[in-house]
Amino acid sequence: MNQMIDTKTAVIQELTPTTRELAMTAPGMPTSDGAGVKLTRIIGTPHINMLDPFLLLDCFESDDAKDYIGGFPTHPHRGFETVTYMLNGRMRHKDSKGNEGVIEPGGVQWMSAAKGILHSEMPEQQAGLLKGFQLWVNLPRSAKMGEPAYQEFAADKVAEERRADGTYIRVIAGETGQGTVGPVVNNHTHPTYMDITVPAGVTFEQPLEPSHNAFIYVIEGALAVGEQAKVVGEKVLGVFGEGGQITVTAQVETRFMLAAGKPLNEPVARGGPFVMNTREEINQAFDDFRRGQF
Repeated sequence: MNQMIDTKTAVIQELTPTTRELAMTAPGMPTSDGAGVKLTRIIGTPHINMLDPFLLLDCFESDDAKDYIGGFPTHPHRGFETVTYMLNGRMRHKDSKGNEGVIEPGGVQWMSAAKGILHSEMPEQQAGLLKGFQLWVNLPRSAKMGEPAYQEFAADKVAEERRADGTYIRVIAGETGQGTVGPVVNNHTHPTYMDITVPAGVTFEQPLEPSHNAFIYVIEGALAVGEQAKVVGEKVLGVFGEGGQITVTAQVETRFMLAAGKPLNEPVARGGPFVMNTREEINQAFDDFRRGQF
């Protein structure tokens, strides 16, 4: 009888998702990019260089036009994807493939630079708050020299989920535990990317693929993470350890970004706006750019 009970308990434990605990936290670092745009670099710093497949995360936030008016004039990319998500303000993009549009609050652009593209991102405003994120997601070797592509969604095309406990989720990519699916499709890294607001005292749970790397970034408020209840404060990155789900409890009403993705486990060579697998491929990217082949 005891052996049967032990076997049943083992099966239940195996089927129960293991809660991910906090592996590390890291502050963002103030920096500038483009034509002097002031921003906070969250991934891509001495604290955390990358979290495979995520190469970089920037937050730009200012209500002083001098901090952002220069924008990001025309520049090249190759070998990865850029994800721009706007919280406040408007950003106009143009590229060498003839695409042009404006990303407005709540809108997202998921661009695969692949073998090469030239693009610009310029503020579509001269005053007021401009706030948003840019996330860089790596591409596998097999897709780095594919054709550039876009997935762009206005705010009303981003999936939303409102729960009875007051939790509000905007799902850009991936699927919530209650079945809401984001519009972005990515068969390389199968990402999860969500903008989540949780009322004070409420616990939020989200299943994740155990093999995926995952992080949160607290926009406003503070979260107690996992069974250990370690706190991640405002404007701090929290990286998760292994497990099948995340569990966070809002200390006050809290808004945060959640991202997770399949690690590629490939060599990474960087050269400014290019991310390839080898230094030789980086040199080739610079050579192709100089020859006008983007």
